Amino acid sequence: MADVKKILSMCDHTLLGVTSTWEEIKSICDDGIKYGTASVCIPPSYVKKAKEYVGDKLAICTVIGFPNGYNTTEAKIFETEDAIAKGADEIDMVINVGNLKDGMHDEIRDEIRRIKEACGEHILKVIIETCLLTEEEKITMCHLVTEAGADYIKTSTGFSKAGATLEDVALMKTNVGKNVLVKAAGGISGIEDAEKFIEIGASRLGTSRVVKAVKGIEGSGY
Repeated sequence: MADVKKILSMCDHTLLGVTSTWEEIKSICDDGIKYGTASVCIPPSYVKKAKEYVGDKLAICTVIGFPNGYNTTEAKIFETEDAIAKGADEIDMVINVGNLKDGMHDEIRDEIRRIKEACGEHILKVIIETCLLTEEEKITMCHLVTEAGADYIKTSTGFSKAGATLEDVALMKTNVGKNVLVKAAGGISGIEDAEKFIEIGASRLGTSRVVKAVKGIEGSGY
């Protein structure tokens, strides 16, 4: 039997669709508070309003350079500083995948490092978009994220060709440094799926479906 409360406490309850309205954002904030999720992950434009709405009851996570990652480093730093000033507690940034394909490892490491500096004590998660990478590139990113001092490496935006796989999470868990955690995101289908990702090494999950699944459990006490 899954420990549903533990799973919920590891979820970034997510709503990043381009049509997301304030009423929908407010609703997932309510759910995040009610079900004890790690955070809600929402578009940057809603961060200030959401933080004012939830106060200290819930962490607010937002995305930077999303979803394609090819913004300039300076633009990503500005986005990060702006989001934190407006109340974001956690930042999920997207790498420049083209730079990785071009072998620009120093530039990628430096970008992550500079964004982590902009985050200060706030958590930084680095989205590498695993579905676009070779195994060698995934391992390289594990090393670069570790060297740059980020807090998490994250599989996916959920906006590309595919999302998280158990194989990718296992690979990342094996290759990151001891101070880096793994976030699985994109396509996590429910409680049983979430449990599998946690068992194989994910410390955080980006999903909206776990809360939806819990809502559907009759007599669960929620």
